Amino acid sequence: MPRKVRKAVFPVAGMGTRFLPATKSIPKEILTLVDRPLIQYAIDEARAAGITEFIFVTSRGKSALEDYFDRAPELEASLRQKNKTALLERLEPTNMDSGAIAYVRQHEALGLGHAVWCARRLIGNEPFAVLLPDDVIQADHSCLAQMVEAYEKTGGNMVAAMEVAPERTSSYGVLDVSGGSGRVVDVKGMVEKPAPGTAPSNLAVIGRYILTPQVLRNLNRMTLGAGGEIQLTDAIAQEIEANNDVHGFRFSGQRYDCGSKAGFLQATVAFGLQHDELRDEFQIYLNDLVAQPHAAE
Repeated sequence: MPRKVRKAVFPVAGMGTRFLPATKSIPKEILTLVDRPLIQYAIDEARAAGITEFIFVTSRGKSALEDYFDRAPELEASLRQKNKTALLERLEPTNMDSGAIAYVRQHEALGLGHAVWCARRLIGNEPFAVLLPDDVIQADHSCLAQMVEAYEKTGGNMVAAMEVAPERTSSYGVLDVSGGSGRVVDVKGMVEKPAPGTAPSNLAVIGRYILTPQVLRNLNRMTLGAGGEIQLTDAIAQEIEANNDVHGFRFSGQRYDCGSKAGFLQATVAFGLQHDELRDEFQIYLNDLVAQPHAAE
């Protein structure tokens, strides 16, 4: 039986330049998707998977992110005095227990692999998850929870994967698979952002991982990969060669790339249509919006 996955790393050091000027003053991870910031979706997913220790890899200008997970005594007291219990309940998931969350700085933007490596001392010698908040996954059963259940049977390393159009493979890490049935596939190779026409498959890695401590030791080599950065996929690929213990997991759910403006808007529509308080009014608005060009014709 593999060791239980208790810790998760959230790389949140990026500057969010694709969302300027909004991210000039607030971290991208605090941008609101309907009524919760992006980081809250990632935290909720991790909690649903049994994660109890949360490690944030940050950089300068991320103090608002740290404040978000702190208690707000004056606000809570005001809501309690006004008997606004429903709002108090909404705040509760944003409060982290003392000691449950830790922050470590990434002083140089050297890539995702380097960001994960920065958390090595807090991870220690145990398996851990990595969640990229830009990837928001809409699922009845959280993506990471699905992966943890599969990992308990396979052990080793596991990466979430989804099929993408062949012309889009150059934007992802791509798996070369050798077998496996159902949602779990055996991985014989990984290529980070392959040149057009060279991808081994159209099965792309997205921002959910369960990794062994050996991946951190591989990252110690500080080998530069695609884009002149230290790539996490390269460190995972080394485990394929050394131990043949990397699995791809086809998760059930819809992934939205909230690191792009178009993906963020798509996610807003999808989650807005699932929101109990907004669904009906929003659906009417969208129906009217779609009908307007036809009426003009």
